[in-house]
Amino acid sequence: MRGHSGLLRVMNERLVLDHLREHGRSSRVDLARITGLSKPTVSAAMSGLVEAGLVMHVGEVAGRPGPTTSLYDLNPDAAYVLGVDIGREWIRVGIADLRGSFRARRDGRNSARTASELVRRARALAFRAAEDASLEWSSLMTAVVGSPGVFDPGTGGMQLAPNLPDWGQPGLVDRLRDSLRVELFLENDVNLAAVGEHAYGEGRGKQHFVLISVGTGVGMGIVINGALYTGFRGAAGEIGYLPAPESQDLTHGSMEAAVAAASIARHAQASGLELGSAKEVFAAAADGDARALKVVRSEGNRMGGLIVAVAAVLDPELVVLGGGVGRNVVLMREAIQERIAELGPLRPEVVASGLGESGVLYGAIARALDRAWTLIFAKR
Repeated sequence: MRGHSGLLRVMNERLVLDHLREHGRSSRVDLARITGLSKPTVSAAMSGLVEAGLVMHVGEVAGRPGPTTSLYDLNPDAAYVLGVDIGREWIRVGIADLRGSFRARRDGRNSARTASELVRRARALAFRAAEDASLEWSSLMTAVVGSPGVFDPGTGGMQLAPNLPDWGQPGLVDRLRDSLRVELFLENDVNLAAVGEHAYGEGRGKQHFVLISVGTGVGMGIVINGALYTGFRGAAGEIGYLPAPESQDLTHGSMEAAVAAASIARHAQASGLELGSAKEVFAAAADGDARALKVVRSEGNRMGGLIVAVAAVLDPELVVLGGGVGRNVVLMREAIQERIAELGPLRPEVVASGLGESGVLYGAIARALDRAWTLIFAKR
């Protein structure tokens, strides 16, 4: 019976705290009305949460009939979480409180040539961020790291991450955890970008959407019924391995070879443009260069074909485009829409990411917060 009553107490506390997290300061009377719990049950739950430092008294409401009403709210400083985005060119680190508000952020170039050096750089940025926020490292409850590839629990390393040096070696997660000295989870970066978009960006309130990231590589994060879908092995969304419809080359990676940034640069050079990167091609197109506009239009056609292939399988309400290439929706929109219309009746809404280059970091924070609350109530 004691275990049953303890579980019921924690469930009631979580119900109350979930409301405070979503709606902010409330009175005990308001909480009883909204949660459906009795006033004594709400009072007991609030007493436990206040004693644990998770909830705090934030003011009074006067002027109503009866006694003065006390207001309570979540204590966002009860603990903090760490998010890390490890990309080919940049490492981004953020620290947030329990309401998801960033307290510090550090971005640094990724010039590491080995996995060990990459771990050291991530650690240095994380510790500097904690110093910026004037936080003790011990106040961090958990961390989530986003990286290209698929985590292999058997080896503790990342598979399918060729753009990061030595990233597939066994024991990688343990090395990161030992270096950062905090509970840590490693997840696919594009999956986290979808989580970030769902929590903070264009995917808010959407139950069925995908985020397609096109940059150095190609990947997709899938949200179904409001939850991230990763598949049996965690590799759902690895669309870079689809064969490109326009190519006779049906080898693995042909879709990535067809639409990623390097392909745009190759098409530009074949058109006589002396431009070395996709970023330069899009800039030239924005300035009205006819040859660059033609290259961008071709890219939009290929993107439209990819979106139709995705829509035929998943039927998303929304397609969010991210990554250095995908974010250029304005320049590609007409070609994307024309190609989608050519290929059939499946026409999901297509928008650019609302989070830009920070999507993975926001997703890491959102995921870390979910884990932190699970840990908090497990301890209770």
